[in-house]
Amino acid sequence: MHRIINVKAVIFDMDGVITDTMRYHYFAWKKVFASVGVRVTRLDVYRREGQRGLTSIQGMCQDKGIMISRKTAQRLLARKEVLFQKIFKKRFILGSRSFVRDLSKKGFRLALVTGTSFKEVEKILPAGLRARFFVVITGCDVRYGKPHPQPFIKALRSLKIHPGDAIVIENAPLGILSAKRAGLRCLALETSLPRAYLSKADRVFSSYKEMTSCLCFKLKRPTS
Repeated sequence: MHRIINVKAVIFDMDGVITDTMRYHYFAWKKVFASVGVRVTRLDVYRREGQRGLTSIQGMCQDKGIMISRKTAQRLLARKEVLFQKIFKKRFILGSRSFVRDLSKKGFRLALVTGTSFKEVEKILPAGLRARFFVVITGCDVRYGKPHPQPFIKALRSLKIHPGDAIVIENAPLGILSAKRAGLRCLALETSLPRAYLSKADRVFSSYKEMTSCLCFKLKRPTS
C-alpha cells in the first residue's frame, strides 16, 4: 500500500537528485586540490555536497589539517568552476525528469534549492526543465549555505507556504540537516552515498522507482 504524502510543494536539491553530476564535481575538486598538494577522496567531496564552494574548500582543508586563506580558497574555487564547466556532461538521475514533470502537471509548486551557483544551474538544467520550478534558490542567493536552514527557509518564504505543506528530496547529509533545521520533512535518495550517511532523513530510497512504488504524492488543497 502506498503511503500518502499530502503537500502543496516539493523542494529538490539538484546535484545527485535531478542531475547526475557529482562525478564531475569530484573530478574537478580532486584535480584542483592536487595542485596545492591536498588529496581528497570521493567521500570527502560527497559528504560536503550542498555547501557553498568556499565553505567546502576551507572545510576539506581543515579536515586534512591544512589552513588556507580566503584569497587562496577563492582562487581554487574559480579554477574548480572553470574545470567543471569544461568536463561535465548533461546527465540525469534515472526517473528524475519524469518525476518533476508529473508533479508539475498535477499542480504542485516546485522549488530547487542548491549550493551550486546560478550560472551553473543555467548551464546544467535545460530551460524547459528549469521552467518547472516556481522558485530557484542557489548558493548565490544566501549568506549561509547548507547545513544552515537559510536556503530552505528562503524557499518556503518565496513559495509562501508553511514547512508542514512541503517536503524535500535530498541526497546528502548536509542538505538533509538543512531541511530538518528548517522544520521540513525530508526524503533521501542513495544516488551518491549509502543510507548510513542519510539516516537523519525521514525515509531513504535507493531510487525514484522505489520511492514512487512506496509513496503517493497528493496535492494538498486549501481548507475552506
